[in-house]
Parts: sequence; C-alpha cells; structure tokens
Amino acid sequence: MNGRDLVRSVKAVSRVGAAQGLRVVRASWRHRRADSAGLPQQGPARARVPGCVVGVDPAPGGGEVRFARSVLRILVTVNGAVFWGWDGADPEPSYALAGVCPEPDSRVTLEPDKDGGWRVVAERATVTVSRHGTIELCTPGGVLLRRDLPPRWWEPAGGGEARWAQRSEVAADARFFGLGGRSSGPRLRGGTYRLWNTASRGAFGPGDDPLSVTMPVQLVVADAGTHLVFHDTTWDGTVVLREGREGDGSGHDRAGSCELRMRGGPLRCWALVGTPARVVRGWAQLTGGAVVPPSWALGHQHVGRGSGDASGVEREVRRVVDGHRERGLSLDAVHLDIDQHRARRGPGLPGDPPGSVRRLADALHAEGVRLVSVVEPGVGPERGDAVYEGGRAIDAFVRDTAGRSVRGVVPGGESVYPDFTAERVRKWWGGLYEARLAQGSSGFLHDVSEPLSFAAFGGRSLPLSARHDLDGRGADHREVHNVYGLCMARAAYEGLRELQPQERPFVCSRSGWAGMQRYGGSWSGEVATGWDGLRASLSLVVGLGLCGVPYAGADVGGSEGEPSPELFLRWLQLGAYLPLFRTRSALRGGGREPWRFGDEVLGYARVALDERRRLLPYFMTLAHFARRTGAPYVRPVWWAAPEDRALRDCEDAFLVGDSLLVAPVWGPGVRSRDVLLPRGRWYDTVTGEVFDGPGRVTVSAPLSRIPVLARAGGVVPVRAGDGGIALDVWAPAPGRTGGGYVAVDAGDGWDEPEIERYRVHRSGERVVVEAAGEGGGRPPHPVRVRGL
Repeated sequence: MNGRDLVRSVKAVSRVGAAQGLRVVRASWRHRRADSAGLPQQGPARARVPGCVVGVDPAPGGGEVRFARSVLRILVTVNGAVFWGWDGADPEPSYALAGVCPEPDSRVTLEPDKDGGWRVVAERATVTVSRHGTIELCTPGGVLLRRDLPPRWWEPAGGGEARWAQRSEVAADARFFGLGGRSSGPRLRGGTYRLWNTASRGAFGPGDDPLSVTMPVQLVVADAGTHLVFHDTTWDGTVVLREGREGDGSGHDRAGSCELRMRGGPLRCWALVGTPARVVRGWAQLTGGAVVPPSWALGHQHVGRGSGDASGVEREVRRVVDGHRERGLSLDAVHLDIDQHRARRGPGLPGDPPGSVRRLADALHAEGVRLVSVVEPGVGPERGDAVYEGGRAIDAFVRDTAGRSVRGVVPGGESVYPDFTAERVRKWWGGLYEARLAQGSSGFLHDVSEPLSFAAFGGRSLPLSARHDLDGRGADHREVHNVYGLCMARAAYEGLRELQPQERPFVCSRSGWAGMQRYGGSWSGEVATGWDGLRASLSLVVGLGLCGVPYAGADVGGSEGEPSPELFLRWLQLGAYLPLFRTRSALRGGGREPWRFGDEVLGYARVALDERRRLLPYFMTLAHFARRTGAPYVRPVWWAAPEDRALRDCEDAFLVGDSLLVAPVWGPGVRSRDVLLPRGRWYDTVTGEVFDGPGRVTVSAPLSRIPVLARAGGVVPVRAGDGGIALDVWAPAPGRTGGGYVAVDAGDGWDEPEIERYRVHRSGERVVVEAAGEGGGRPPHPVRVRGL
C-alpha cells in the first residue's frame, strides 16, 4: 500500500462509517489480489501498422483488402450502412446489433482506385482505401467527410489483448455530438472523454466525465454533410476530440480530429451518411427500434423519500399522492426510493407481507397512479435468502479466476453479482420480477447497474479479472463492464414480456450501452442541484437521443441540497418537455414538492404539470415514431438544417418533435431571453406573438412559464377535455402549407397504433385541415386553429 492508497482507505472509512469502511477496504484488497493473479502482466509491447496492400478479394457488398501486417474487411449493407473491420474483425457477435448483421448490398464491390488504392461506391456513401491503409468516408458525390489514418496496435510481447489507436480527421467546420450521456454537451468541445460506464462520485454537473452511459457513437455535423460513426468495442478507452479552425479565407484550415485509444477489443466500425433523420433511421435499423413506454410513463412521476419498513413506505406514498391530489397537481407514478429496497437487494420488497404493498398498489391504480420500484443487481450473500439460494443453484453469480463468487460493497452491504451475459441467468433473473408484479409494481428502475462496487483504492467496479459467460464465448470484466447494465435491462425486459404479455414493460436503467433502447430508457442518476445541473440534465438527454436512446431524463431539482424556489420552478418547467419527467422529495427531511416553495411557485407548477398532461398525445406520437424511425423526442435545433452553422452551435434551446421549440431559462432573475430560430414562422404558444426565422429574436420568459414556440403549419395532438385527442393547428404563413402526424395509441399493449396524417393549407382567410391520403376528409378530432 502506498501513501495515496492509505489516504483513500482512511477517507473510505470516514465517509461510510467504520464497519462499512472496513468492508470497502477488504473488498479493495480482494479485488487487487484477484487482478494481480488473473490479468496478464504488463510488459514490453511491439507496435504494428497495416503496411502496404499485397492483395484484394472482392465480394458482394465490398470484400477484403490484405495488407502486409493486417487484413481489412469492408461491407456495405442493404440499408446503406458501411462496416469495416481490421485484423479480420466481423460485425458479429455484437451486443449493439439487433439480431443478425444486415445483408450485403450485392450491387457494389471493391474496385480499383488511384495510386494503388481501392474503393467501394455505394448509393449513400463512397469509401476509399489507400495502399497504406487510410480510409476515407465520402458523400455519394465524393466530398470528404472523414479520414481515418492507418491504425496502430501495441501487442504485448507475452501475448494478450493488444491496445490500439485510431486517429481520424474531419472538416474544419465540423461539430461533434454523442458519445452517450455526457454532461458537457450536447456539442462536445475539444477534450478527453472516457468510454467506461461510471457512477459519479456524488451528484454530477457539467464537465464531470465519465457518467453511467458511455458509448463510442459519434454524430458529426459539417457543411459537407452529416455522418455517424460507431466503433463496436466494449472495452475501456478514451476519445480525444479537437475541433477544427477555418483559415478565414486564407486556405490554411486546421482540420478537426478525433483520436480513439482502446485497451483491447476488435477494431471494427460502422458508418452512416446522410441527413440527421436518415442517419438515425439507419442507426435504429442496425441497433433496434426504441421500445414504446406505457402511456403513464410519459406523464409526471415522483420519487418519495426512503422510509424503511412497509408501513413507512405506505405513509410516504400516501403523503405524496394525497398532497398532489389535494392541490390539483397531476401525478401518474410514484417511485419507491432506493433506500426502501436496500434491506433486501434484488427483486423483492423488504420484510413485510406483500399483501399490504399490493393493497397500496391497487388503491393507487384506482386513482390513476402507478407504483414503480427500484432494482439493484447486487444480491445479499445471505444463506437461506431465496434469491441468493436460487442464484447459487444455477451458478448465476460472477466468479473470479479461482472460482469464488466475486463480492463487492454497496451502501446496503456486501453483494454478489449475477452474470447477465449468460442466457440461463437472464432467464432466472427475469422470472424474479414476478414477485414485484404480484406486489403491484407497474414499472422498474435499475440503479447501480454499472455495476458499482465501492473500493478504497480509487476503483468503483468489479475486479477486471472477474469471469463472465458472454453467451458462451467467455471473457473477463474488462470486456463486459460497459454492457453489464444493457444485459440486465435485457433480462428484465424479456422476463416482463413473458410475465405480462398483454402490457408493454417499463424498464429504465441508470447504465447501458449502444442498443439499450431495445429494452427501455435511461435515467441519469444523481445530478447536481444548481443552474449548472439544470444544463447538464438537458445535455444528457439530447446526447442520448442522438445515440439512439430517445427516452431519458434527469431528476427535477437535482439530487443533493435544496434548490431555490426559482431554480426548482425553472427546472420543473424544463422537465415538463423532456421524455422522462421525474421529480423527487428531499433525500432527508424537508421536502421538494411544489407546495413547499410557496403559493406562487405552486400555481406556476400546476400550469407546467397541466401542460405536460395536455401534451401526452404528442409525446405518445413521438414515442411511436422513435420506434419506427429512430428520431428522438428531443432534438437539437439544427435537426432539420444541419448546414446552418449558427444553429449547430446553439445549445440553449431544443426541439420537441418537429413542431415545438423550447427555450429554457438558465439563470436567476431572467424574464426575457434571446432565441435563435430555424427557418420559418414561429408562434409563441401563450401570447400568439409571431416571429420569423432564421435569426435571433427576444421572447418573454416570465416566472410563470418558459418560452415555447410552435412552428407555423404544425399539427400538435393534445389531450381534449373528455380525455380524447384534439388537434392544435398552427396557421401556416401565407403561401405556405404544413401538416403533421397523430399516432392513436391502442392502449398499453402491443397493437400497432393507427397513424393519421394531416395536411394544412390556407384558403383565403381560412385555414383548412384535412386528412392526407385517399379520400381526404375532415379530421375525426376537434380542431383548434391558432395563430390567425
């Protein structure tokens, strides 16, 4: 133990108490010993580059280019996605892909290019390979989007996984987005970003990195076009970004750059080219459509305080529900806080008879409120416990190289961890949710799914040498860590589909990876209480949406400390337009409910909650289109105009679907603010004031609301007074037309919704709304024309 380790040990003991601190220190030593014995020792490494081309084997969709010291495989699929893999890496197996790899596009193959290189010319992209291994990704017209320089490997002399690095160049005007849920975006400035799912040490804010959902997915937007690049490797690594700089007409531009350094795993990559909408659609075809949450999960959800036994849980839940009902505040679901489950980890409520919990859930359901419970992956290793004994019977828990179950430490005590990369374990774990369903839970939130294990010596993970099944292939934790939360979500989703086949599951996970949208959404974890935390919560939601995870959100007001009344209100107003809308009580004592901040805040909070409920049909429509097209609910303002450089740099506003632009308030005392508008006419949804874009305008932002603008010609489905659907139609500008879609949800089951499409145009001073398609006709819903 060196001096730094000793300091960390003392801090661990002082932070969590003597008994828990000693558990942390013991676990740290166990992890260190296991890694020392189970991981290859680092020694000298030999560098390698591809060398020169020595041969080519064309094939349908691409082929193989053989270099002196490596082999490059290129494949263009029928949906326009381009794959390339070095050292013979194939697209499968992959936890990111939904099913099998798409079929190759038989119309294209490798063909000779200039200077001894080769190329593939496809309908949506052109890929060239130089004789030394440089790969250029271009538009169909040949305009360069990205240049990958020859990769470099460092191979240990004694064998083992090789480290590798890939340096890429993009246009000087390009902007980077994505890399999962980041707190310092949505636009990613120059800097280093780690690819290792990590629980923040306390509440996170802007600049904290990494967080619980990282993934090597980059969306790059430039004048030449938009492209998405995904390096399909689950190992730990870093991405170093540097934005370019133009030469102001001198011709001496500095290209933007991206350097990816990985500690192991295959060097393989997927790329898609096109408009943002086309790119995310292709990404969704590769990794799977997002599941549509049940309708209640698109409403207002609230987290109560931890209250110990079942009677305390019931008192807390009744306090929350009654408080909202008495004050006329909408509420759709109550989450049991994590502290209410730690007496017994894994699926199953603590201690008291499940009948009392079921009666509480039934009473809530009758009032239109659902119960959501929290599940951790850690299982208490207590002999006689049904969950633990069931896991031992099927050898479900992660083991070290000596064959012992790996034990980690979480706030509830010591834990063992199911190996969700094994099919038998996923099936066993999915069946455990039956107990929670029997107790009345309608949804599940996965916490601590990185997985987290406290360690005094700086680590917060399982031992890197821990062994996993990896669906029969076998691997250690270095390869599994980033997909552990994804596999846990899969286990829950598949189990719930069998247990309640008539209803769409609600699974929301703190951690995950590319493809997690197939099983549910993402919750941010603990975000800092402050104006910076408000910005970080929006950054995380937008970034995840661009990476294919459209349903995400952060807790209103943050997780630590008490927000000021104004901050709480502004955060609530922002949260009302994010996919996952969740408020929470104070962690200890006090309260965070709207009525705690005075009558003025209560009145304005009621307005925000009512508006969220009114927009539920719109959010449901966006959810169904996210599943079909990959388009996120929340989009950056450049979504429809990526060529507009000013919009690419705009991070203080966002779009909800195509029809609404939301401009949050980011500081205290602000009562008006500037908004950068995309092209077209926009209406203030409250005052009806008209603004024409593109350009910057000043809009009113009183304490009672944040500015929300509607696009002229837009059709927004809203909740009618009788609970049905009505249409808010915003008048198109003279000489212009508009339109929109409505997904009429058939309930919370699996029936496909009826998609209604509408056209909007002017006829003199009138605005005409008619159904698109054969026959046309008037909409079957009440219509309110606004903006005239």
